[in-house]
Amino acid sequence: MTKYFYSLLCVLLLSAGCGKEQNYIPEVAVNYNVTLTEFSLKATNNVLLVPNNGVAGLVIVKTPLGGFVAFDRCSSVNPEKGCKITPDESGLTATDPCSGAKFSLLDGSPQKAPAERSLKTYTITLQGNTLLHVSN
Repeated sequence: MTKYFYSLLCVLLLSAGCGKEQNYIPEVAVNYNVTLTEFSLKATNNVLLVPNNGVAGLVIVKTPLGGFVAFDRCSSVNPEKGCKITPDESGLTATDPCSGAKFSLLDGSPQKAPAERSLKTYTITLQGNTLLHVSN
C-alpha cells in the first residue's frame, strides 16, 4: 500500500510541472503615447525604438500598407537573458544579437533559428489621427 501511495505521489508531482510555459516574456504594464509627427522625426526606416517601456523596450513599426505594429524588444529566444532585438537595415526584420535569431517586424514571427516563438506584441491604436497609443 505504501509503495502504491509513493508511486501515485511521484506521478502527481511530475505531472504538476507539465504544461507550464518556460522561457516566456513576462507581462509588464505598457501605456505609451507618441504623436505621428514625433514618430516621423525619430523613426529610422519606419522603425521607432522606445527605451524604458515593456520588458526590454518597445519597437514600433510603420508597415508598408501604412498601419502600425508594436513589439517588445525582448527576444523570445532565452528571454531571461534580456537580449534586445536590433532592427536590420531594411526595417523589415530584427536580429537578436545574443542568439543570431531573426524576427519579422511586420508580424513578429520567427524568421531564422533558433527563434521558435514570435515576439511579444502590444496593442497599438491611432487616436484622433495624430496620436499612437501602445498598451497591453
